[in-house]
Amino acid sequence: MITKSELEKLLASTETYRVERTKSTTDKDKFGEAVCAFANDMPDCGKPGYLFIGVDNDGHPCGMKATDELLQKFAAIRSDGNILPIPTISVDSFSLPGGDVIAVEVLPSDQPPVRYRGRTWIRIGPRRDIASPAEETILAERKARNFTTFDARPCFGASLDDIDLDLFLHDYLPKAVDAEILAADDRPIERKMESLRFFNSAYGLPTNAAVLLFGKDPRRFFPGAYVQYVSFGGRDKAATILNEHPFNGPVVRMLAQIDLFIETTIARKRPVFVTALREETRTDYPKGAIRELVMNAIMHRDYQGNAPIHFYQYADRLEIVNHGGLYGRARPENFPNVSDYRNPIIAEAMKVLGYVNCYNRGINMVQDELEANGNGKAEFSFRLITAFEAKVAKAGQQQELDQFKQDSSMKSSMKSSMKSDDRLLLVLKDDPTMSLPKMAEAIGLSVAGVRKVLDKLRATGRIRRIGPDKGGRWEVVNGEGK
Repeated sequence: MITKSELEKLLASTETYRVERTKSTTDKDKFGEAVCAFANDMPDCGKPGYLFIGVDNDGHPCGMKATDELLQKFAAIRSDGNILPIPTISVDSFSLPGGDVIAVEVLPSDQPPVRYRGRTWIRIGPRRDIASPAEETILAERKARNFTTFDARPCFGASLDDIDLDLFLHDYLPKAVDAEILAADDRPIERKMESLRFFNSAYGLPTNAAVLLFGKDPRRFFPGAYVQYVSFGGRDKAATILNEHPFNGPVVRMLAQIDLFIETTIARKRPVFVTALREETRTDYPKGAIRELVMNAIMHRDYQGNAPIHFYQYADRLEIVNHGGLYGRARPENFPNVSDYRNPIIAEAMKVLGYVNCYNRGINMVQDELEANGNGKAEFSFRLITAFEAKVAKAGQQQELDQFKQDSSMKSSMKSSMKSDDRLLLVLKDDPTMSLPKMAEAIGLSVAGVRKVLDKLRATGRIRRIGPDKGGRWEVVNGEGK
């Protein structure tokens, strides 16, 4: 950390690519951008940069008092999730004749480009600016010079005892290497793994990819390495939870579990009421599209975070959130036409196993399949900055219900062709937690009328109540949606 004499010397000089001054103690964006710029070390000087708080443009203290609260506030900049990869900083305060000065020392990152809220900031002489594409390329190449990707690095603390070697030898290796070559390969297991970048001989350790793909307990080393599925009875997280299941274990086994789960639970076919005499078979979500989205989340996520992939099912949509925003050259403005791989070894393994294609065609195929199934296109959100979110609307039934509610003339038409029993079944299938007043509005009856229809449906066994009056839900057990 900088000494007091070094601080006074830098304050007496002008602002440079290594020094920024500010009187403000509240401009969080300014602080984050400054730390990001110093971490990127665009001149490649290899020296720390300094943000001095509590001084004017001439380097004179402006009477600030460096409290513990302020020091904690600036120390928290490194880990609040807005600057990624997380920079290395130190924070200290110094008492000078004109007041206190807080010094934030930022070391150059060995994993550039570093971004603040998704943008790469650099120092150009005494000023700060957003990096151009060419400057980002220079930073990315510097990263390649400094380090390999995360999944290629040795997993410190792990050993071959933490790897399910049978899973590697019998489930993966025969799919990755030609049978004749395998038959003639008498090398030790470490050399076989190293040839596929699953072992680092310099450290004598399995790589992060090996632990994630074949580890006996990957979450021991990467707590967020799992997929959390939750099914909600309504349209938000306040609704009753109908089902919850975490997918754990080595990625190789988890992929097969999720693949089967999507086919049997998410993409299952169901009969849908059309008229009193006709039903159609529909799928709420096409298997191929949802499978591609979940597999992409597993492949592209940032495994250095502690949160799982969120795979949430609501009454009207699916949401998939994986942690780690767009990576490398991929940007909101060029997505999905430009892709990059945060975890290229994991991506290669998933391709070997047949779960992804790695041809940058997956998202286009997803959109085509969703539109053909009546879901409409998936919505991709970049607003979370440090995470990537995909939303898929439920097919068929939601569109029918939205159209049903559009205007009074459409409601009248629906009323004439559908019994109130059938209209209420359609509504309850869409939102099992809907209140009585909302049911009445949706099907055009009074609350008392809705009560009579509910009593009739319960008496005939077509619906049943799960849970209490408040916080429970309706379940359609016969008729539409069976």
